[in-house]
Amino acid sequence: MDQRSGAALPGQRTVIVGAGMAGVQTAVALRERGYEGTITLIGAEPHQPYDRPPLSKAVLLGKAEGSAFDIDFAALGVELRLATEVTGVRPHDHEVDTAGDPVPYDVLVLATGAAPVTLPGTEEMAGVHLLRTLDDVRALRPVLAAQHEVVVVGAGWIGAEFTTAAREAGCAVTVVEAADRPLAGTLPAEIAAPMAVWYAQSGARLLTGARVESVGEGAVRLTDSTVLKAGAVVVGVGARPDTGWLDGSGIALARDGSVEADAWLRASVPDVYAVGDCASFPSRRYGERLLVHHWDNALQGPRAVAAGIVGTVGEGPTEYDPVPYFWSEQFGRFVQYAGHHPAGDTAVWRGDPGGSAWSVCWLREGALVAVLAVGRPRDLAQGRKLIAAGATMDPAGLADPALPLKASAL
Repeated sequence: MDQRSGAALPGQRTVIVGAGMAGVQTAVALRERGYEGTITLIGAEPHQPYDRPPLSKAVLLGKAEGSAFDIDFAALGVELRLATEVTGVRPHDHEVDTAGDPVPYDVLVLATGAAPVTLPGTEEMAGVHLLRTLDDVRALRPVLAAQHEVVVVGAGWIGAEFTTAAREAGCAVTVVEAADRPLAGTLPAEIAAPMAVWYAQSGARLLTGARVESVGEGAVRLTDSTVLKAGAVVVGVGARPDTGWLDGSGIALARDGSVEADAWLRASVPDVYAVGDCASFPSRRYGERLLVHHWDNALQGPRAVAAGIVGTVGEGPTEYDPVPYFWSEQFGRFVQYAGHHPAGDTAVWRGDPGGSAWSVCWLREGALVAVLAVGRPRDLAQGRKLIAAGATMDPAGLADPALPLKASAL
């Protein structure tokens, strides 16, 4: 079946590559929409499919053993193929290649997520860790239990969350960040600056403008010749779409390596969709292509994919154009962000960034396009709805943290 023209048939075979949130929720959404064909979910890891956000929190600290999805896949009629490496796809033959036998499909969903960026030369080095998978977390638990001195490379979201957990466990932590501030790839300097203080308040040491030259046994050497003692090193310098296995498939990739999906999350070849961290999509709302590496995107996108597979495109959601949303728990604070703001949008502060609760709103030609909330969940909830509605705001009222955010809508 060509995904662009017809409805799903009872004997149809849908294969989903990737058993994370996006892949699992695609299977669930298909059944919820009455899909009667077969569903095969292929995962590279041997574990039952699991949710990732708890890994850097309760699971890492030993407060939970895992975060497997509470789903009976057999009852749902989903065949799980775990510990299965997918090596390629041949759209002309409608087959996915694996380390074993090829897997035929009528519809293919790419949901392989993102792979963490590593420090060159450290991939197989003992004592150097990533924080992406359940196995990564299990390897890090003894580090926290032994209260090692830890060097964290990268002050992004993962670096901050791991530092929070490591300090709670009693580890001495030094964070090395190449940029001049934490979250440099996400937030402008004036917004991220107050967050730098959080590290010191937690007892962690944050080194900005610092680059790793080499990692050796028990130490990290920086390019300025500083040597940091390290019982363990945790690398959190970003992630890239896990799409290398698509080389030679003819499936178009964007410059950032993501599958270049359209507004219905369809890939460039027939009968193939892409969803979650591995896919970018055009946003009419923001006027650009978005690549969103966050949990909510992996939850919402599958509904658009399922709508396209089960019925003719146009029945149900017309385009996938969400208000991106994510959250982070770090240093005793609940940080939430909704929307998207490039440089040039006007920032309006609500509250004192030195306090425990504040937020920032971004306006473009008067319209609310993004909200960052620290300890102000109501601002986030109201802001997210206003962004979706394309609301124009009164900047003066918006700047008053005593007023509900929605009260400033014009």
